[in-house]
Amino acid sequence: MPTLSLTARIRGTAERTFDVITDLRGYGRWLDTSADYTGTIDITDGPVRVGTEYVERSGLGVRRGVVTAMRSPETVTFHQPMTLRPRLLGVIDSAVTYTLTESADTVTLQRDIEITLPPALKPFAPVVVARYRKESERTLHALKNFIEAPQGRPPA
Repeated sequence: MPTLSLTARIRGTAERTFDVITDLRGYGRWLDTSADYTGTIDITDGPVRVGTEYVERSGLGVRRGVVTAMRSPETVTFHQPMTLRPRLLGVIDSAVTYTLTESADTVTLQRDIEITLPPALKPFAPVVVARYRKESERTLHALKNFIEAPQGRPPA
């Protein structure tokens, strides 16, 4: 099972960063769409908490995610298996865990992704993992820009 670990240092607080990460309805404010992420929809009513479910569609398939762990403002885990198109390719099972560590005026944000590939994709593991890495880097960059932008102004 491939695992990716990426880290970003963000000028801000763990609370604010955690709040942005767990505000599934607000992702459109800071994360542009891409080939692998077209938005988060069909979010369970109420505040985001353990058990909250959501859907993310892309050209490759549909992720049906659920928040599986949450301890504010230190950690949150999203389990998000993606049923591929066409369905006969199977399901890429993934879990994304954010761990936040605050010190002085910065937050160290670690994003760990555990990926389990269906048999049909195992020969293509390097390509799939590279794609997950690229999207994770894009996400962390967008999050950092949003958190560090002056309040009331869009990120650069």
